[in-house]
Amino acid sequence: MSPAAASLSATVRALIVAALAMWACVRPASAAQQDVLIEAYGDSTTLGISCSDGHCGPQAQNAVTYLQDALQAAHGRRVSVVNHGVGSTTASQLRDGTERGRGTPWKTRLAASRARIVTINYGINEVMQGQTPEQFHAAESDLVATARALGKEVVLETSNPMPDGHLNAKLAAMASMTRRVAAEQHVPLVDQFAYISALPDWKSMMSDGAHPKPALYRIKAGQDFNVLDPLVRQMLDSGNAVHASYQ
Repeated sequence: MSPAAASLSATVRALIVAALAMWACVRPASAAQQDVLIEAYGDSTTLGISCSDGHCGPQAQNAVTYLQDALQAAHGRRVSVVNHGVGSTTASQLRDGTERGRGTPWKTRLAASRARIVTINYGINEVMQGQTPEQFHAAESDLVATARALGKEVVLETSNPMPDGHLNAKLAAMASMTRRVAAEQHVPLVDQFAYISALPDWKSMMSDGAHPKPALYRIKAGQDFNVLDPLVRQMLDSGNAVHASYQ
């Protein structure tokens, strides 16, 4: 081989190595784009508290865990759901960063989050703390508007109903506000309140006056899945399209 041919061959090899190195850098970034992180925000019914024999505490068998199991069964570990539920809290506390054990306003907190989807589930503590439906509407509106401005997909949820008729009537008004916010801001809604209220035996699936038993948490997760799965599929398909463009 002549010196000129050898030099050209070496140049070609160097270009191939450089191209392969660039592909190695691009491919993981593309794969990372396919991951879907969901963050679930809410009160103790998001956290997953159940009560038995007078003792209440977080349970591994909760709606968020069941939801992640269902989504990973459908899509693998590319999808994950992180539980950010905090007991005894309200939507306004999440917005203002005054939840128990927290201290970061919603806008700051979400700006630092890698979540592509956030779910928001409040209403029960608003009733228990004497907030008005209008106050609840304002807080949820702020949460949704901020999240969307930061590029997050938002899914709103109404609370599960409460066995006490008087409290449940007030909770129905809160659920109506959540439906209103979803309609006004054009975000998906999981109407847990309406669905569970229509079940003939739902009160038997409550562990106390506010918290479901694991069987009802599973039902809630099923309703979550029905709304979230199409969003997740769309995101994963979009990621695959981006990946294919590098082929």
